[in-house]
Amino acid sequence: MTSVTPDRSGARHVGLALLALAIGGFAIGTTEFVTMGLLPQIADGVDISIPTAGHVVAAYAIGVVVGAPVIAALGARTGRKRLLLGLMGLFVLGNVLSAVATSYEVLMAARFITGLPHGAFFGIGAVVGASMVPAGKRAWAVSMIMVGLPVANIVGVPVTTLLGQEFGWQLPFVAVGVLGLLTLVAVWFWVAPQPVGNDVNIRRELSALAKPQVWMALLVGMVGFGGMFATYSFITPTMTDLAGFSEAAVTIVLAVYGVGMTGGTLVGGRLADRALMPSLYGGLVAVTVVLTTFGWLAHSKAGALVAVFALGFSASILIPALQTRLMDVAHEGQSLAASLNHSTLNVANALGAWLGSVVLAAGYGYEWPSRVGAALAVAGLVLALVSGRMDRRTGELVEARS
Repeated sequence: MTSVTPDRSGARHVGLALLALAIGGFAIGTTEFVTMGLLPQIADGVDISIPTAGHVVAAYAIGVVVGAPVIAALGARTGRKRLLLGLMGLFVLGNVLSAVATSYEVLMAARFITGLPHGAFFGIGAVVGASMVPAGKRAWAVSMIMVGLPVANIVGVPVTTLLGQEFGWQLPFVAVGVLGLLTLVAVWFWVAPQPVGNDVNIRRELSALAKPQVWMALLVGMVGFGGMFATYSFITPTMTDLAGFSEAAVTIVLAVYGVGMTGGTLVGGRLADRALMPSLYGGLVAVTVVLTTFGWLAHSKAGALVAVFALGFSASILIPALQTRLMDVAHEGQSLAASLNHSTLNVANALGAWLGSVVLAAGYGYEWPSRVGAALAVAGLVLALVSGRMDRRTGELVEARS
């Protein structure tokens, strides 16, 4: 009997490719969230008010929403590795322009440009990562790429925020630009070329938009994640007013949230590979439970830390499942559908923040945004169950015809 030696070189190659994409995710997550922590410094730097500086955050989000579908569709005929390199080059350019901006108008344009590659990079990166592993490990590969975002919240955002506060708000954008260059080099050397077939074109990518299940998956993400953002958007005043944390200690709270996100993303990838739709249902049930109890737990420091960790963990379980689900139901339009996921998450951010602000403006306390969020999570679960029922009905029709 002959023994078979595992191909460790192949596994190492896949690992390095996923690492390259995860570094890009880390850079993107850092630049997205560091701006929020530096609004006073940015406002002083370009001579605007802090509320006006908040428009800079919105400009990035608009760039994400616009860039994801447009780039994924127009880049359909471009090799995926070449497209990833181009996206990271645009990301570096946007951060460099942000660092040298001396006016509000230039900074707004720079942040919009920086946001353009966000969704397309994650979407196309997910398709590339999933294509390099066996079918039973696709969600795991997606989670390895996505984990760069929560790690950015633990390490990248606090470090660059400190740099910006000590040495000027421009330095974090320079640092992120360097991370972008590092990603570009890593993708160049570690990600294998993926030639585009003759049948791949814009029309095939756009065909994903004609599939009801694609829209159902996007709605699940938009509504389900809206519940998480309804709470997270007001996390600082919730922690200071309800739990009694000082403003300085909120940084620790956010790090706990990032640890929860990291764990949830990694666990979510494993669960989705075992049972995709059940992991999606379970994740939404977990988010509902966490948000329902969040306001009660947040009245003590220990309870608040448990609730914040649980919020990050439960919500992040959904990310690999949703991304993989979109690739499954999109068929020929995987790149576009996977990229749209990040556009809808930004819509979820806006939806959740708006609904949370509505209940606060109505005079309710900081316990209430999470309760509104729980209702959104339930709505997301209902949509997911309907989507699963549509799958079963389609299967039943196919069996009846055959």
